Amino acid sequence: MVIVNKMGSIRIPDAIVATIAGYAATNCFGIKGMTACSIHDGIVRLLGSENMHRGVKLKVNGDHADIDLHVAMQYGVNMKAVASSVMNEVKYVVERHTGVKVGRVNVYVDKISADAE
Repeated sequence: MVIVNKMGSIRIPDAIVATIAGYAATNCFGIKGMTACSIHDGIVRLLGSENMHRGVKLKVNGDHADIDLHVAMQYGVNMKAVASSVMNEVKYVVERHTGVKVGRVNVYVDKISADAE
């Protein structure tokens, strides 16, 4: 992602934007972590904190980015409320920390976790 202003340009790698989005999502109540799906066997697994960007897909559309998040939610939470909170938080944090305009944030719940906190 490249941001251009009157003083020059700034290039922010997509992996950095994705990592910021992953951390913002996992800081929301009801989110247990980011998930990744294995293409070969279709298994969904919970990722550790060092892999935050792997559950995030970034699509750059002109002057803004669309973000897809694959998450694991805590059992018993209101999924709609948590997803809405994640969408707002990720949009705010990414725009604030990077200057990248965010168009859409899509949340995909790949796993429900019943593990105790």
